[in-house]
Amino acid sequence: MSNKALAAGLGNCPQCHKLNVMHAEKQACSRCLTVFSTRKPKSLEYTLAWTIAALVMFIPANLYPMMVFYTLGKPDASTILEGIAIFIQMGMLPVAIIIFIASFVVPLSKIMGLFTLMYNAKRKTKLTLKQQGKLYHVVEFLGPWSMLDVFVVTVMAAVVNLGFLTSVEVASGITYFTLMVVFTIFAAESFDPRLLWDNHQKHNHRITETNPKYNNKDELPHGK
Repeated sequence: MSNKALAAGLGNCPQCHKLNVMHAEKQACSRCLTVFSTRKPKSLEYTLAWTIAALVMFIPANLYPMMVFYTLGKPDASTILEGIAIFIQMGMLPVAIIIFIASFVVPLSKIMGLFTLMYNAKRKTKLTLKQQGKLYHVVEFLGPWSMLDVFVVTVMAAVVNLGFLTSVEVASGITYFTLMVVFTIFAAESFDPRLLWDNHQKHNHRITETNPKYNNKDELPHGK
């Protein structure tokens, strides 16, 4: 919902998409009775809190062992990186690649993406609205895929119990990793993408006020 709609006192119901006349910042939809706000309350504050929590969990998730390998009954705990190296030595390169992507590339990309979105929602940025929107959809899409690492380790543990392998068990690091993934999902859900549009319009309004030659929106500087 753009600033013009907000100025006109209109709000879009997120459940049934009916356009409502807003008598208050938070009210029930006249069609489906869903209670909603024109913007998610304290969206950036909640997103920042969940993202920082995910970043904190990322540290023990990589310091504590994710898996325990048994060789002739002798346990050998390993972190994510050590586990990747072991899978490579065992000739299981596809599994090692999956764990590396799911454990490092996806979580770090999502955390960095969330920080970037929060910055773009508050500060002037060179990214266009289209680029910001794509970044938001990528961050939202990556969320469930972060659990792929947990799935792989769990499957490996199940294979151990089935007797096909005799050397893999789940360790304590998986708890922190799971919390990290859940926190990033909460962070993405807390973020209101409409704030990107609000910030874009705010800076464009300042540009047109200070530079009359940009009164035509098509003449605005790229990315402003």
